[in-house]
Amino acid sequence: MSMEYKEMVVIGAGPAGLSAAIEAASKGIKVTVYDENARPGGQLFKQIHKFFGSKEHKAKIRGFKIGEELLNEATKLGVDVVLNATVMGLFAQKELTVLINNEVHHVKADAILVATGASENMVNFRGWTLPGVIGAGAAQTMMNLHHIKPGNKILMVGTGNVGLVVSFQLLQAGCEVVALVDAAPAIGGYGVHASKLARTGIPFYLSHTVKVAEGEDHVTGVTIAEVDSHFKFIPGTEKHFDVDTICVAVGLSPMTQLLKMDGVKMEDTRGGYVPACKKDGSTSIPGVFAAGDVAGIEEASSAMIEGRMAGAAICEYLGYEDHEEKESREETLFGSLENLREGMFAPKNRGKKIEKTEEGIDISQNLLRHGFIGDDEVERFPGVISKKGIHPVIECSQNIPCNPCQSACHKGCIAIGDHMTSLPVVDPESECINCGMCVASCPGQAIFLVDEEEDHTLITMPYEFYPLPVVGEKGMALGRDGHEVCEAEITNVRTSKAYDHTALVTMKVPAKYAMTARFYKKGEDVL
Repeated sequence: MSMEYKEMVVIGAGPAGLSAAIEAASKGIKVTVYDENARPGGQLFKQIHKFFGSKEHKAKIRGFKIGEELLNEATKLGVDVVLNATVMGLFAQKELTVLINNEVHHVKADAILVATGASENMVNFRGWTLPGVIGAGAAQTMMNLHHIKPGNKILMVGTGNVGLVVSFQLLQAGCEVVALVDAAPAIGGYGVHASKLARTGIPFYLSHTVKVAEGEDHVTGVTIAEVDSHFKFIPGTEKHFDVDTICVAVGLSPMTQLLKMDGVKMEDTRGGYVPACKKDGSTSIPGVFAAGDVAGIEEASSAMIEGRMAGAAICEYLGYEDHEEKESREETLFGSLENLREGMFAPKNRGKKIEKTEEGIDISQNLLRHGFIGDDEVERFPGVISKKGIHPVIECSQNIPCNPCQSACHKGCIAIGDHMTSLPVVDPESECINCGMCVASCPGQAIFLVDEEEDHTLITMPYEFYPLPVVGEKGMALGRDGHEVCEAEITNVRTSKAYDHTALVTMKVPAKYAMTARFYKKGEDVL
């Protein structure tokens, strides 16, 4: 078997790998990317939701669109992306073996970036091997890549961002999510993700987990039970659900096998058992780099920046940039990365109990336990105001790195400030023109336009389900908890290319429900 020589090899065509390839290729490096899948993009093409962050982090753009942008950029720069290519081994002297079309290729590279991502964790319970017990990532693949419903009635295990996001996408695919359960005593993901589920009526069971998956040759039901502080089942707390699918979202593990095979120094961190990297992705072996989830579990936005940083480091390593150029580029990128690592969900805060926002406001305990801000809590947050006429109401109550709403409003109604994790503030003196851009641009679907009149209120909400309601249709307005609060009539449905597939649906409700009606359910007679 002859040896093939490559200038730079990237293992993994996900957000980190493609970003690194783009960074390096832009400086003239010949880059080859190997990916074991039939299509590149990694997790991005499963992600149909809008990203958080700021404009530089591709905020308010849907994940699959970001994937398309990266692929187009890589193609224009001449990056060679080899698919259905499984890297079987990584060895000394930067040599690797790759299985392509049932042929083993022996490759030697001047520099290697490992961007293999992470794999889903599983939790063991009675019946966990039954068909119908699947990972949340697998469910996402079925829905968003292959357009197949994973099941009809689904229980979600896990309330981190993956569990919350995938649950919403299951609803969008036409599945029924009967509940979300988590052994932890509080919801682990962003409150805005939980809230958009809660207002559809899905219950959360915290301090609960699966006791048994029922069925002979496939899942037909599930029993959950409450657990104590030692995660032991509490007798008499069992609850049964008829389901055909149990979806599991209990975290990810970095796929570090190749790095360990090569002898890279490893370390045990809160982000997993990962290579001991410098911030530019360089490992203990010169010329071998790591970026993305393989170096510690974070969001895709962070992975893209880490990939860029590793790409810049490889440019210096291979002599395409001098040290000063690399340091300058790294400083810019690292500043952007650090912005994403701020706020309540920052890596440094993992495992900590946060009781107040950065502004000193008490965190909504109802949000953490039940998935929605209590009616008696919501007005403590600076994005929630009440006044006559039309105005935005922003039910964003946690310090997360996100600010598209500020740039979406050209009338100064919304302000966040220089610190991206600050809570959005609505200025009661500014004039809202009802353009709806703030509603459509919010990745957490946490913004509403409320037009308060004497005898009625018009509430404009983000809506991402088909079929859309139609003007004149009557149904029920639901509260933040998903319970019916009053009758509602649809008065306007807006779609626009600028809204990027988020429809703006306006419903008319009695004036007294201005601050409580937050979702719309079609009437029983509406097909």
